[in-house]
Amino acid sequence: MARVRIDKWLWAARFFKTRAQASRACDLGRIEANGQPAKPSREVHAGDLLQVRTEGGDFQIEVLELSEMRGAAAVARTLYRETEASRELRQKAAEERKALHADGLHEGKPSKRDRREIDRFRGRA
Repeated sequence: MARVRIDKWLWAARFFKTRAQASRACDLGRIEANGQPAKPSREVHAGDLLQVRTEGGDFQIEVLELSEMRGAAAVARTLYRETEASRELRQKAAEERKALHADGLHEGKPSKRDRREIDRFRGRA
């Protein structure tokens, strides 16, 4: 298999849940192949370097194998190799998000007791 569209490969490698989402990401410029913006119909080859921006983070990957079929996640991970720099940046971003939520500022909806304290503080009660 020498020819695979980049949107099909991204879907098969499980970066996107649907091929339409992969195609849309290409159209929006969130996918770069070898430093160039990639259209959905661009062919991907083994050895290509891809920059993929998804909700899960930014990935810098090297294509190892080609596939048009979506399979198990374990098989999908064998299609590419993520660079060390990319892995470190994603871990750092995850730690920052975790630290942001650990300070207690984003606990969600206030309880009834908290709401009463807030109202008293604002002078409404």
